[in-house]
Amino acid sequence: MKISLIGYMGTGKSTLAKLLALNLELEPIDLDQYIEQKTGFSISETILNKGELFFRKLERDSLIELLEKDDIILSTGGGTPCYYDNIELLNNNSLSIFLMRSPKELFNRLVGHTRERPLLAHLSGEDLQEYIAKHVFERTPFYQKATLIINANNKTDEALVEEIKATVNG
Repeated sequence: MKISLIGYMGTGKSTLAKLLALNLELEPIDLDQYIEQKTGFSISETILNKGELFFRKLERDSLIELLEKDDIILSTGGGTPCYYDNIELLNNNSLSIFLMRSPKELFNRLVGHTRERPLLAHLSGEDLQEYIAKHVFERTPFYQKATLIINANNKTDEALVEEIKATVNG
């Protein structure tokens, strides 16, 4: 079994991947961490030094490598499904699950945690809210192509794990 979690940053993909991995006996893999281990540089450093296009190509190549593995649960970067034909790649090679949260909930989850997120580090308050809303609006058409869409608003990690397990095992 292969599961890929997609959605905007701050949705909880990495946390849920770890929890689901324990419940479904899968290996949790974080795409961004995989890329960082592969290159020896943080995502921020890679984008800063080599540019976003270089990063997106590296991300795609890494995605192809990882989707060849079995029994994994992959948490993708927020932009992963939006470049190249990555969403089709995810759909054709895994059960892709879009963890959907409202821009307001994402803002509440991300505020105070922007330093570790290169795209948000320079934003706060209304600017952060506006950025998130705009980005979510632009990316949602890609996210909605996922095999399964789960409304994650106001749900605990435990509730989401149970919902996903029920769907996967049902």
